[in-house]
Amino acid sequence: MSERNIRLNIQYNGSGFAGWQYQPDAVTVQGKITDAIEKVTGLKVTLYAAGRTDAGVHALGQVANFHIDHHLPTERFKDAINFYLPRTILITEAFEVPREFNSRYAALWRQYRYVIDLKKTAHYFDYRWEYPYDLQLEPMQAIAETILGRHDFSAFCRVASQKENNDCEVTESVWRREQSLFIYTIRASRFLHTMVRSLVGAMTLACHDKDPLTLSQFQDIMASGDHTRVKSVAPARGLYLVEVGY
Repeated sequence: MSERNIRLNIQYNGSGFAGWQYQPDAVTVQGKITDAIEKVTGLKVTLYAAGRTDAGVHALGQVANFHIDHHLPTERFKDAINFYLPRTILITEAFEVPREFNSRYAALWRQYRYVIDLKKTAHYFDYRWEYPYDLQLEPMQAIAETILGRHDFSAFCRVASQKENNDCEVTESVWRREQSLFIYTIRASRFLHTMVRSLVGAMTLACHDKDPLTLSQFQDIMASGDHTRVKSVAPARGLYLVEVGY
């Protein structure tokens, strides 16, 4: 049996995990899936993901892949791995891809969604930011539109994770309202650490009654590249990795 490259499409509730990436002393999504694959096959694999989501961030369409030399038919990987996973992680698809495919480096874009709720609920507080103040769509959308195109997002990235090049190409950035929900959708070539949460936090400040963040002030923060000027970072629980494009 020759080595195969297996792609997994994955959903997970990030509430009980310390993020995607494996940590020796914490429960992570990557760790749980890697352990499940080992229980199925008896082999340790390296699992590559399209995006390393932070603690508390959810996924509707995470993509990962691993190489393995094993006799299990490809169509059986999904159910076999799911058998050993907690209910909060679900493999929705498993199929073979070309040997050179890498879920991270082959990705052309990622799409994230952020959900804010102006109302409190007993059921959904782990899946949205329950925001105690009023919001208006117009000032937030005005800021959202200014980040379309290619920009340096250093100001919206935690310093420890910054790379030599923090440019991202944003092709979609839009807010919509559904009753008490404010929903932000952003699609880009790549994302930096806490980038979406930092952007959302800044956009909500545009709606403050006292001293609201203006469009020109937001643009000045972006141009500065200084993360310390971002005064609000939205909590992880409202963020979802929705889809990865190849």
